[in-house]
Amino acid sequence: QVQLVESGGGLVQPGGSLRLECAASGSFFSIDSMGWYRQAPGKQRELVARLLSGGSTVYGDSAKGRFVISRGGVRNTVYLHMNALKPEDTAVYYCNLVQTSRMYWGQGTQVTVSS
Repeated sequence: QVQLVESGGGLVQPGGSLRLECAASGSFFSIDSMGWYRQAPGKQRELVARLLSGGSTVYGDSAKGRFVISRGGVRNTVYLHMNALKPEDTAVYYCNLVQTSRMYWGQGTQVTVSS
């Protein structure tokens, strides 16, 4: 059983920054990736960033150049550093973990970018 807990969301002004944290707990055998997706009202869930087991990263188009995914000091923790935030970044951000072809999701954390 795998559980993902996100934190760090909130309200931020345009141009501001936020850091999201995802902590994974449970039984781990071989984690393929951890990452972040987001879903805005009326839109499909989309990839923000993924950190693969070998250390490489994958970013969605909306995140390139502004967001950085990194591994935390605590095992099975990942961060999403978000900079130069725009109103269109407003969404629920979900942590994602893939292990042996199974996908796990957190409950999500709301990020609102507004003045």
